[in-house]
Amino acid sequence: MNIITPTADGSNTLYNETIGEHYHSKHGALQESKHVFIDAGLKFASADRSEISILEVGFGTGLNFILSFEYCQANNIKLNYTSIEAFPLTSEVIEQTGYSAYVPEEIWSDFISSYPDALKAPQKLTPLCTLEIPHTTLAEYQTNQKFDVIYYDAFSVQHQPEMWSDEIIAQACSFLKPGGTFVTYAITGKLKRAVKASGFTIEKLPGAPGKREMLRAVKEM
Repeated sequence: MNIITPTADGSNTLYNETIGEHYHSKHGALQESKHVFIDAGLKFASADRSEISILEVGFGTGLNFILSFEYCQANNIKLNYTSIEAFPLTSEVIEQTGYSAYVPEEIWSDFISSYPDALKAPQKLTPLCTLEIPHTTLAEYQTNQKFDVIYYDAFSVQHQPEMWSDEIIAQACSFLKPGGTFVTYAITGKLKRAVKASGFTIEKLPGAPGKREMLRAVKEM
């Protein structure tokens, strides 16, 4: 069961009773998504680009996607967005988040109407945006595609330790192109070592509210 929970910046998150954790930071769901994934990830990686491909680990409520969709539409960037989700939420639950208030009406409408079908096959929401949400785990996910950016947005190591093992981090990193960007809200010595071992240059950035630091890494050419 998922319970709607307000966060410190006024935006909502969900509490996942099965996992025992919220989908976003209680210090601000919207702030966290913008800070970690849009500002440190998408904006950084899309400079001077007309097209970008993103692989997200953990679609969850879709907040990272709708903010990415909005940014790319506004900046005329073609967005190819793939997000792995082992336990997809229903459209009804996603609509209860209130995230429609944070993007233009047409962005939200395109997303929510395409969401159920995107769980089964890639969906073209606009000429500039394609969304695919493979209903699987990262361990089981297979593709020949290489991506420009990875949003690593799994639940925390305390509640989902299998998502932070050296092996699973290496697998995620293998899906990035040379020069690709890996971003996540977390940063630990173990995570830094795992990403660095996959051939990345590590960068510590200021974290979102409630976290001192976050990780960004760029795959060596």
